[in-house]
Amino acid sequence: MHIVIMGCGRVGAALAQTLEQQGHTVAVVDQDPTAFRRLGSGFGGRRVTGVGFDQDTLREAGIEDAGAFAAVSSGDNSNIIAARVAREMFGIENVAARIYDPRRAEVYQRLGIPTVATVRWTADQMLRRLLPSGAEPLWRDPTGGVQLAEVHASSAWVGNKISKMQEETGVRVAFLTRLGEAILPTSQTVLQEGDLVHVMMRTDEVEKVEAAFAEGPEEGGH
Repeated sequence: MHIVIMGCGRVGAALAQTLEQQGHTVAVVDQDPTAFRRLGSGFGGRRVTGVGFDQDTLREAGIEDAGAFAAVSSGDNSNIIAARVAREMFGIENVAARIYDPRRAEVYQRLGIPTVATVRWTADQMLRRLLPSGAEPLWRDPTGGVQLAEVHASSAWVGNKISKMQEETGVRVAFLTRLGEAILPTSQTVLQEGDLVHVMMRTDEVEKVEAAFAEGPEEGGH
């Protein structure tokens, strides 16, 4: 897929590099030509200097052949205008805009432009670290019967195998986040200090699972 990114700040550059590594072609648009330094010499995509909501600039970036458009510049107004131009003028279905003001983000969400409200997302992530009790749903199946959630595990679980955690709590551990990296556990994986545990569980068993994770393993050692 060809993807156009407006904004070559840290987020735009990281997004461009990740997408290119995944095999997509990428064009990055920024008003400041020096911003493209963030992409590094290994980046093989297009670097287009210009305003990201200008139709000619977008055409130069290959918007007419694009499957997706991301607006991640530092300006809310520029991002939303660019996202609407991509959606309404060029018919791009997969469009997302980064918005700093969460109140604005809700308005644009209702207009059908998916938004990432940076401040709210960061605040939510901080709250998860400051107040880590309970389960935070990340995904639910369409029936609402099963959900993927980050569940806070008591330090008593540290040193125990994930397989033991699954047996005693009745969940599937989908993945762990360890030192900022997502890892898929095996039956031999042992929980380490600081690991974030993401589990699949039945929605009607959330409270039971939270309690089991908070209490720690049953007596009988590691």
